[in-house]
Amino acid sequence: MELLKQRILQDGRCYPGGILKVDSFINHQMDPMLMYKIAEEFICRFQDRKINKIVTIEASGIAPAIMVGYIMQLPVVFVKKKKPKTMENMLSTVVHSFTKDRDYTVCISNNFLTPDDHILFIDDFLAYGNAAMGIVELVEQSGAVIEGMGFIIEKAFQDGGNMLREKGIRVESLAIIDNLDDCKITIR
Repeated sequence: MELLKQRILQDGRCYPGGILKVDSFINHQMDPMLMYKIAEEFICRFQDRKINKIVTIEASGIAPAIMVGYIMQLPVVFVKKKKPKTMENMLSTVVHSFTKDRDYTVCISNNFLTPDDHILFIDDFLAYGNAAMGIVELVEQSGAVIEGMGFIIEKAFQDGGNMLREKGIRVESLAIIDNLDDCKITIR
């Protein structure tokens, strides 16, 4: 997606350790016009799939997932990183966040993820794939089907995309970062 690639090169910031910061337009301050174009691109890429629900994980995946759900007129559910006291019929798994260097027990009510669901998972980043693998685990627990996973940005050098593709999951990334060596952003 050329518009997104241009924006990453223009406004993205690189930091040592393979960190790409896009908080001025994707995951802190958001550009709703760009987010709309991102949603349209995801819908185009997954138009051949039978999808009845959009799933994401809090917090940065919520904005693009809502936009996709709005355009497709489908419900959006986000996996929580902290169990609410009021949640019943919970499915859960543990996910490690490399960004925050901690483990989260993520959860979703099985009232909102059922064997009848054919889901499209949407998130902002795919790096090591831990959050995505957590979603795979929750989907397996629920009996639902993953129709695909869409990521705004994939860090190809951190191998999460390869891991998901080897599991037979259809992965679509709108911008693929090949490396961030010497804090230079190299987009495929």
